[in-house]
Amino acid sequence: MKLQVQGHAAYAYTGGPAFDASRPGVVFVHGALNDHSVWTLLARWLAHHGHAVLAVDLPGHGRSEGPPLPDVEATADWLLALLDAAGVAQAALVGHSMGSLIALEAAARAPARITRLVMVGSAYPMKVSEALLATAREQPLLAIDRVNAFSMSTWASKPSYPGPGAWVHGGNRALMRRIQAQATQRLGLNLFAHDFAVCDRYAGGLEAAARVACPASLILGSRDQMTPPRAAAGLATALKARVTTLACGHALMAEAPDATLAALRTALG
Repeated sequence: MKLQVQGHAAYAYTGGPAFDASRPGVVFVHGALNDHSVWTLLARWLAHHGHAVLAVDLPGHGRSEGPPLPDVEATADWLLALLDAAGVAQAALVGHSMGSLIALEAAARAPARITRLVMVGSAYPMKVSEALLATAREQPLLAIDRVNAFSMSTWASKPSYPGPGAWVHGGNRALMRRIQAQATQRLGLNLFAHDFAVCDRYAGGLEAAARVACPASLILGSRDQMTPPRAAAGLATALKARVTTLACGHALMAEAPDATLAALRTALG
């Protein structure tokens, strides 16, 4: 589904069925150097069970046009503008990693519009080590390999996503390389370094949490090396959030797809 948002074409995956804004809305927001495809299983399940689903490509990522936005705050405003463009009055927001911060900020900026907040693989502050920031700037393909290794807790997830026998590591690495190459070709931009810097700079998380009015949930990986569960403790307290911890790493949707879907269904009530 294509929408015009802030003067640029924006893409959102609807999970298969035609989008119907009269149904309960759920908007999925991906993380750094990802796109809508990380949500395919969850988006399809909800779309086929009574929800209006929008799994977005953020600006400069995947099929959405325009440059990537400079910070979490600007991207949260873009997300709310996308709801306007789609004719969605209220929706639940589900964000992974960088996307969880964007969802948090959007829920804080428009508390009456957001019915649920679900933060997957999240932490606050979401600081990135200077060594990894430098590698992302200077050797982005090496940084992709390192982050890919850090994001998985096992070499052999079973059953794998999107189907038995799928190579979770290889699929995630290929996605990140493709999104990076697209941004380089279209925009002349190192998108990985940009996205990491966006996460690292965000400083308004606890203030945003204080303005969130809807029920909140955190879905975390017990073996997550990128955003370890202990790094989300303050955020969980500030949001009075339900916390579900799964036996996996940072790429929860790929490594533990069924458990992540079950936790999301609970979080959405």
